[in-house]
Amino acid sequence: MPLALLALAVGAFGIGTTEFVMMGLLPDVADDLHISIPTAGHLVSAYALGVVIGAPLLAALTSRLSRRTVLISLMALFVAGNALSAFAPGNGSLLAARFLSGLPHGAFFGVGAVVATATVPPERKARSVSLMFLGLTVANIAGVPAATLMGQHLGWRATFLAVSAIGLAAIVSLALLVPHDREHAAASAGLRGELAALRSLPVWLALGTTVAGFGALFAAYSYVTPMLTGTAGYAETSVTLLLALFGVGATAGNLLGGRLADHSLRGTLFGGLVSLGVVLLLFPLLMRAEWSAALGVTLLGAAAFITGSPLQLMVMEKAAAAPSLASSANQAAFNLANAGGAWIGGLALAAGFGTTSPALAGALLAVLGLGVAAVAHTVDRRRTAPSTGRVVASHVPEESGALRG
Repeated sequence: MPLALLALAVGAFGIGTTEFVMMGLLPDVADDLHISIPTAGHLVSAYALGVVIGAPLLAALTSRLSRRTVLISLMALFVAGNALSAFAPGNGSLLAARFLSGLPHGAFFGVGAVVATATVPPERKARSVSLMFLGLTVANIAGVPAATLMGQHLGWRATFLAVSAIGLAAIVSLALLVPHDREHAAASAGLRGELAALRSLPVWLALGTTVAGFGALFAAYSYVTPMLTGTAGYAETSVTLLLALFGVGATAGNLLGGRLADHSLRGTLFGGLVSLGVVLLLFPLLMRAEWSAALGVTLLGAAAFITGSPLQLMVMEKAAAAPSLASSANQAAFNLANAGGAWIGGLALAAGFGTTSPALAGALLAVLGLGVAAVAHTVDRRRTAPSTGRVVASHVPEESGALRG
């Protein structure tokens, strides 16, 4: 494994920890700042808003800089945001700090994916992306539970100081292990060229697949705690361990998806979406017993993250002239999926369809994602057909994880 991937994974671990730890610290933050839990919940939304705005914006504005310089700068912004979170005197300043912390998130993963694929041979590009994302999935197993416990025992401010320390370690790792790429800075098309590369239907279809596919995950995952406690019969004290099982499944699915996508990018994407839809359809049955509920949570993580690397590579491939911007935009799409999926799952609950109904809503979103992916595949086949308009399926090579251009 190239050492640059290790540096990227360290940064991803810190980002994954700070993104999800706020959900476990909401009661502590609300109590300390004398605000309600719903008001404290806006801190989660502020971070997500920072990701959606910062991902394409920062990637575009830094397009002429060395990618190594961009990654280090983004991580410095990440450290600043978390340090300001630790010392925020009130809710307003903490909201601003959380927004600032979210700004570099998407651009880091977007630029990092481009750097990761450049460090390996073409036949290992998907695996390189999955190794970078490994830091994100491992954060759900170890980083988030440890940071939550730290916040509960030492105060929530200590958690953000610890995350800042992880960010500093990532900066050192990036500076030492990521190679210089001055050639990229010299050859960059600039902001106008980056934006022009996104005027492509296949790019937007790939982004749409991300929104629908991961929206399916978050429709169910956002409400997995009431499913586990209200339907499966688990005590609230067991939820943290069960969410770690989700992280285990996500890690396994991420690594499997990266390996499979190097052989068949499109096939892995379709298979992952089908698997996710099946798992979500089975959720009402899986939640009837404790052992099957634990299995269901693990399978949910695995099925969802099988599609992570294929989707990232597909977006980069469709915008080969602006891979950093497209890859960052995919991270913004991921966070739109987070918000949209949670909203749709909440509608199912509010309609009185039962505790496990968000999973069925998620299954419908998985079908929608599969449909968008199928449309994207049809568009690709038509574009690669001979000029006569006749599609010769046997002569269209199956898409791989390799980036062209």
